[in-house]
Amino acid sequence: MNKHHESTGPSDEQQITLRGPAELADALPYLMGFHPNDSVVMVALHGGRGRFGGRLRLGIPQSAQEWPSVAEQLAECLIKGSERRGDRPDAIVVFLCQDPADGETGNQIMERLRPFAQRLRTACGALDVPVLEALCISDDRYWSYCCPDARCCPADGTPLAVPGTSVMAAAATYAGVQVRGSLREMEARLTPLAATASSGQQQALDRAGSALLPKLLDEEGRKEVGGSTLRLARQLMKRLGEVPTAMPSLSDLNDDRLISHEEAAAVILGLQDRETRDRAAEWMEGPEAESALRLWRALARRCVAPYVEHAAAPLTLAGWVAWSTGDEPAARVALGLALRLDPGYTFAQLLHEACNQGLDPETLRRCLRGERATRTVRSGRGTGRVAGARSVRAQAAGRRRTRQGSTRPGAATDRRRAGLPRTQGRRGSRTRR
Repeated sequence: MNKHHESTGPSDEQQITLRGPAELADALPYLMGFHPNDSVVMVALHGGRGRFGGRLRLGIPQSAQEWPSVAEQLAECLIKGSERRGDRPDAIVVFLCQDPADGETGNQIMERLRPFAQRLRTACGALDVPVLEALCISDDRYWSYCCPDARCCPADGTPLAVPGTSVMAAAATYAGVQVRGSLREMEARLTPLAATASSGQQQALDRAGSALLPKLLDEEGRKEVGGSTLRLARQLMKRLGEVPTAMPSLSDLNDDRLISHEEAAAVILGLQDRETRDRAAEWMEGPEAESALRLWRALARRCVAPYVEHAAAPLTLAGWVAWSTGDEPAARVALGLALRLDPGYTFAQLLHEACNQGLDPETLRRCLRGERATRTVRSGRGTGRVAGARSVRAQAAGRRRTRQGSTRPGAATDRRRAGLPRTQGRRGSRTRR
């Protein structure tokens, strides 16, 4: 078994030592901020002490035929991304997490995913970065693909530590790090309503689309729709803000009840205009941030079929507000869902990349504050520039050079995982910027 060291904070005073696969497996939820269901997670290690660095997560591709290409893309993305930040990994740790289906055992999951683990090890090795450890986590047990010693890594797997009893759990509690349940639970807060509750919302979206589409095709009409969208969104934020939050599931249910189908439809379709969406992104800090985040989550849940792809806008806004307020795990989940729905959605691409590269959201916040100030000086007239998206591109280019054609986690590979075809014949109008 191997020893791994991790800094749990920005200073060297907060250090813990992770010894072997058991403590690595227990550390994973604290590294990600949630339990990554049905995911491949790769974490870069730096230096002789194995300091944790960059990390990425993707859904495990359902088809084994995709594993070779996905493994190569993931290895390149993590290693090249670390190099762009000036810190090439010295090693990598791989986690494959998947719950058993009905009638399946954790051991069967481990064996089924073994070829994928080997592909990932080979892909990293081809770039001269070894995989120090590869673990499969399933059914509350873990297996090592690298340790041949059956005394510490038996063939039947080893039970995970009781939650909250490990060294990592104690250090995370001391540092104020929280685990927000599973990835599946976090995504559920952002997914469309069940079919039994979606018919009324679909009809409202149909009606709103018929009324708004002609206006969106006209410059003056588009400005009118943008203004009314922002005013209505403000009203909804105020309404939500007057009701205190409760536990997540109850809070989401209450928020859904406070927004009518017609109100949700009007704002969803209005946000498909990029200038309107960019102005809405200015609600990113202070007292309005929490209400805005609740609104964007609620609107994402209202994007029922055949309007599912319209959720890219509220999901991206939810990801941006979460990142802006310091909740990186929630930001990555929301932005990953936006890119799964629409891999070409530029604003989500830029935010996802910036968040994963560890950039400071204050850079974008300053740009959006400047947009608001400029618009105020000009007596409310639009600046004609995309707030945020162009600024993120400029700032990112100033810090690193991105190779053309590079693969983004959450874009092409997330599309494969989702297995969702592009929706044809969608009702309403939307942009992909």
